Amino acid sequence: MDTLASRWALLEPAVTVHGPDDDRPRPAVLLFHGCGGIREHMKHYAETAKATGWRAFIIDSFGPRGWSRQRAQITVCSGLTFRGDQRAGDILAALDGVSRRRDVEASKITLAGWSHGGWGVMEAMSADRRADSLGLRNPGDVSLDGIVGAYLAYPYVGFGAFNRMRPWTHCPKTLAVISRTDHLTTVRNAERVHDMVRRCGAEVETWIADGSHAFDEPGAAVPMRYDPDLADEALRRFRAMLEDVAVAPPLP
Repeated sequence: MDTLASRWALLEPAVTVHGPDDDRPRPAVLLFHGCGGIREHMKHYAETAKATGWRAFIIDSFGPRGWSRQRAQITVCSGLTFRGDQRAGDILAALDGVSRRRDVEASKITLAGWSHGGWGVMEAMSADRRADSLGLRNPGDVSLDGIVGAYLAYPYVGFGAFNRMRPWTHCPKTLAVISRTDHLTTVRNAERVHDMVRRCGAEVETWIADGSHAFDEPGAAVPMRYDPDLADEALRRFRAMLEDVAVAPPLP
């Protein structure tokens, strides 16, 4: 079983960093892809963060493990392996690793997850993080205090997300994107999950986008469908959230 440090050592060589060309501490957003792996739209969000003065870190959970897109679609997208609680180990390790960088303002970090990545973020935020959980020996050794925002793009909250109604232990400002025609969840179920997040004291903004799951991903396969106008609106809202949390006071 990995430690936070050994998991980050696995992931770090494949991390893609976008940000201003300097070494001053800046707010950071960690981007976690869906079950199909890193796709073109992740760079669009990273460049949007860069334009806002943030450093963006695209975390590849599959490449370092030697998993192809085809393998991930067959095993991860189907729920056979690497479910949200296991993905949460990557999220906590990346949080720990990125927070230690000299060019990152560790008190201003946002977690952003798409579909499976959003599931992992929610698991990381709600788990009790006892020793030897989430695939890590020491998941509780990283603080969540520096997380000021969460961006959840059509996170997986279907029947396989057993802990979707488990209360969060840390409650940052959250932007939750719901796809109106998502084939993996109903709008009602997604709203119910996000209402649960509100109960911990988090400010949760929900946006119901009139599109499918992965509407912001060029080349998305049926039944998903790319919508460039909705994709642009998602980027606008993502940027607005980063601008808000960058100036917000630390959580108590």
